[in-house]
Amino acid sequence: MKPIQVGLLGIGTVGGGTFNVLTRNQEEIRRRAGRGIEVTMVADLDVERARSLVGERARVVADAREVIANPEIDIVVELIGGYGVAKTLVMEAIAAGKHVVTANKALLAVHGTEIFEAARARGVMVAFEAAVAGGIPIIKALREGLSANRIEWIAGIINGTTNFILSEMRSKGLDFDVVLKEAQRLGYAEADPTFDIEGVDAAHKATIMAAIAFGIPVQFDKAHVEGITKLQAADIRYAEQLGYRIKLLGIARRRDSGIELRVHPTLIPAKRLIANVEGAMNAVVVQGDAVGTTLYYGKGAGAEPTASAVIADLVDVTRLHTADPGNRVPHLAFQPDALANTPILDIDQVRTAFYLRLQVADEAGVLSRVTGILAEHGISIDALLQRESAEGEQNTDVIILTHDTIEGPMRKAIAQMQALPTVLAPIVSLRKEELA
Repeated sequence: MKPIQVGLLGIGTVGGGTFNVLTRNQEEIRRRAGRGIEVTMVADLDVERARSLVGERARVVADAREVIANPEIDIVVELIGGYGVAKTLVMEAIAAGKHVVTANKALLAVHGTEIFEAARARGVMVAFEAAVAGGIPIIKALREGLSANRIEWIAGIINGTTNFILSEMRSKGLDFDVVLKEAQRLGYAEADPTFDIEGVDAAHKATIMAAIAFGIPVQFDKAHVEGITKLQAADIRYAEQLGYRIKLLGIARRRDSGIELRVHPTLIPAKRLIANVEGAMNAVVVQGDAVGTTLYYGKGAGAEPTASAVIADLVDVTRLHTADPGNRVPHLAFQPDALANTPILDIDQVRTAFYLRLQVADEAGVLSRVTGILAEHGISIDALLQRESAEGEQNTDVIILTHDTIEGPMRKAIAQMQALPTVLAPIVSLRKEELA
């Protein structure tokens, strides 16, 4: 049987890894897919560099539209990234009747609904395993492996840069700014790391996972997003003393009133497996009603780990290339006409526990006023830690862990506590998840 012909748009780190792995493991992949899969065209603005990577094994062009227009190309792999030209090219490939494989989480999180609808109308597939958690097959697990389950919640370390930074802050006791510079020097962080450290990258991925888990449209604009830039070494140290570690989590949780979709630094019990994921590694925990808790762990980025996911999609598309579109797995796991309009909850409606750090005057009555305010708002305390003042110090740190509460009342309580004359610095508040 004639091999499936693939056109590669962009041959940077992931594109180069995809080309190399596909070439190296060609026979193994053919045995799995039932026919060969060959990259026969590559589009990249740096034509000379692209030719140096692929040699004579593929035709190299500067214009991606040449790839899309080629009637011999069956699958277009988009590895350009971003929202702009990538969206245009993906939509043009779909209109031309090409299947699309992409690693572009930003594109799908923002424009996925439009893209999937266009693909459905044209009878082609859009595959995107590489868009979330690199080489970890979490999309496949959510869309197919766990299809018998009602998914209750997902919590994931889905950005390697921030996990590396938090791991270094914890192990070396350093502040964020110092570790960020080291991460940039080592190549774990980009020169402009904004998307990573502000939580945007993780939110793109959490948005996609939530859509698949709960059968809702992709709605990145409704996600609550916080990064790690304000996190202090002192809070990582206090969390450790209380038996917790701080990770940047992407969380999607089903509630009776809607779906929680949020990314923020989170305290997790140190005994949880996901709390012990260090360095640039990724991990996702999924809670299903039938299967219970499952954990998916591995490399979330890099040339060949991401290429592994891209090629898995190529194999899937090759297997289903001639299948009736109605018999293919839907893009978001649920049939398009069965997607729910379940609302995404505002952050004020979210229910979670909290870690609070208050720098207070070291005098009688301070603690009773603080705990009284929490009680007024119906917030109960789970644990409390007070740092002993050194000789001559006039202030001290009070650390409070709460039980689960609604965020809205907690914010009001924090505002009231902040207004106390005995609270001497801005109150630090972080969310806490037991993930039990």
